[in-house]
Amino acid sequence: MRAKTLKGKTLDEIKVDFSASLSDGFKPTLAIVFLSIKQDRDAICELFDQADIALFGATTSGEFIDGEIEAGSIVVLLLDMPRKYFKLKFLETGEHSTFENAVQLGTEGKRAFARPAFIIVSGWLSNDGEHIVEGITQGFGKDVAIFGGMAGDDLLLEGPLVFTNSQSSDKGLLALIIDEDKVEINGIATCGWKAIGTTKTITKSEANIVYTIDDKPALDMIMKYLGLEVDFDAGKEIVTQIGAYYPLQMERENVAPVMRTAMFANRQDRSLICAGNVPQGSKVRFSLPPDFDAIEKVVEECQELRNEKQPQADALIMFSCISRHLSFGILMKEEIEQVRQVWDAPMAGFFSYGEFGKSKTGKHEFHNNTCCVLALKEK
Repeated sequence: MRAKTLKGKTLDEIKVDFSASLSDGFKPTLAIVFLSIKQDRDAICELFDQADIALFGATTSGEFIDGEIEAGSIVVLLLDMPRKYFKLKFLETGEHSTFENAVQLGTEGKRAFARPAFIIVSGWLSNDGEHIVEGITQGFGKDVAIFGGMAGDDLLLEGPLVFTNSQSSDKGLLALIIDEDKVEINGIATCGWKAIGTTKTITKSEANIVYTIDDKPALDMIMKYLGLEVDFDAGKEIVTQIGAYYPLQMERENVAPVMRTAMFANRQDRSLICAGNVPQGSKVRFSLPPDFDAIEKVVEECQELRNEKQPQADALIMFSCISRHLSFGILMKEEIEQVRQVWDAPMAGFFSYGEFGKSKTGKHEFHNNTCCVLALKEK
């Protein structure tokens, strides 16, 4: 399977690159498109629709391609994967719940292929990350591969979108279902974040809202414990002030912790609204802002995946939490480039509001503050 990447700040730049990519006889069947919410999404869809290329797309909070970070742009990964090896399915939360739609995705994957892998992107469904994983698993069965990310909207936090050739929605759930008997897919969700301090208990929570930690208001606890202040008059959400830098690590027995980012704070009841569910009774620790050690850990786990499961890749897709970009700063480029070099293959990705994938010691689940990388290789 051949793969090529395109990038541009305008539709015209993408058209030029796209035309050049076809000059050697390359005939892509699938375009994976990640773009800024500010871009002309309809025009991009029309471009690939006219070329009879299936489109799997999401808006972003920043894009990257082949190790280079972009902003406000369009990045495209083109694949010439045989059409019988994949299926696109778009569903929208509304008449049916996100969980019900995810069950349908799992069922359709089972009908389509004996061994399907699901690459998913979702719109403004930030409360439904776990429901998406649980639904696909219920529809298909255990041991199903699920990778992907929640779309972004340049941190406007108003309504990220997912889209395909003729459909788009901020409540959309889009799956690229691939036949693993034809295309080998392996991935890992890894973060490298270091825990700090003693284990604490979530003493009151409901879904993704954390009210108290060790019986103290959650916002006050994190501010006092870490010696931080929140400027509620700055016009910035808490994710850009605290959440991106000091995520919660939910501890579990015998598996890696799962990260949870505080996206918003309630000034009245001092609660934290996280980008994923935090069950009452959970054991958590705070995290230190990342450094080079975090990058080294991520790259090391990718190298282990390459050495143990997938030595070669035709293409790479990466979903990296926007919180990582905010907290890593200029180090973010180092992580992306070093991950790409592990397989030295064409790569596209975006900064997301949540990630789907499998940690080294865990199962396929919903993550925050995590880098999810997957490698594809035609058999």
